[in-house]
Amino acid sequence: MLLRSAFVTLAMVANAAAFAGAADKLSVADPYVRLNPPGTRVTAAYMVLKNAGDKDIKVTKAANPVSKLTELHNHVNEGGVMKMRQVPTIEVKAKSETPLQPSGLHVMMIDLKEALKEGQIVPITLTLDDGSEKKVDAVVKNAAAPAKNDHAGHDMHKH
Repeated sequence: MLLRSAFVTLAMVANAAAFAGAADKLSVADPYVRLNPPGTRVTAAYMVLKNAGDKDIKVTKAANPVSKLTELHNHVNEGGVMKMRQVPTIEVKAKSETPLQPSGLHVMMIDLKEALKEGQIVPITLTLDDGSEKKVDAVVKNAAAPAKNDHAGHDMHKH
């Protein structure tokens, strides 16, 4: 009986290790959601993604319960004009970090279901390229963004 219990325990540990995935190698620092200006239904989430692993990790999608649509975005310079674009993935190189910040990579939250409140916690789930998920609690902050990162006018957002 003792041998059987030891075997079952070993099998469970091995099984858990097999499904650990990239999420165990990815940590998140300073996650926050910018408080949306009154009358707008869009905002963005920012954080620093840190990869402690030996392999590159890609975030393939993000989800949250406060917006109807969530996309991965970046700002790009096109002919001297900063434009926001949806991106298919956000890559975090091995043993490196990738900042998600205003005027750069970010998680775009479109068509908010209700107005956000300062101090509110927004759970965000990041799905990684191996199918594993990283759950993040981001606090809503009234952080003024630079003018070139203005998300106004994205209520009818379509790519």
